[in-house]
Amino acid sequence: QKRLVESGGGQVQPGGSLTLSCASSRVDLQDWTIAWFRQAPGKEREGGAGVGSSDRRPTFYTDSVRGRFIVSRNNPAGMSYLQMNNLKPEDSGTYFCATDPDVTTGQNSCFRRAGYQYWGQGTQVVVAS
Repeated sequence: QKRLVESGGGQVQPGGSLTLSCASSRVDLQDWTIAWFRQAPGKEREGGAGVGSSDRRPTFYTDSVRGRFIVSRNNPAGMSYLQMNNLKPEDSGTYFCATDPDVTTGQNSCFRRAGYQYWGQGTQVVVAS
């Protein structure tokens, strides 16, 4: 069964850091764009960060996380990581990784939620004092 599994969530104080991991099982991440989305309670799932599959591994960020989050990938290990720094209470929510063979590399396509076929179950992040 093809699937993605996120881990690394937890509770942290404002200004703190967390690193999330996304592990793939029977999903060939090597040639596919990987994106991280988040969903706060009562709100729609929104994109946050993404990394392309080319050798340059271009990265994409939404304005809300740019400069604080760093997305990366390790193709041989079938992993993606989201390093989150200077966390704010508004960063709280459930974080999901997603991938799909048909998502092209680009700022707009990366965060088009409907374009992704494979999703993880999510990991929860709480930023509070």
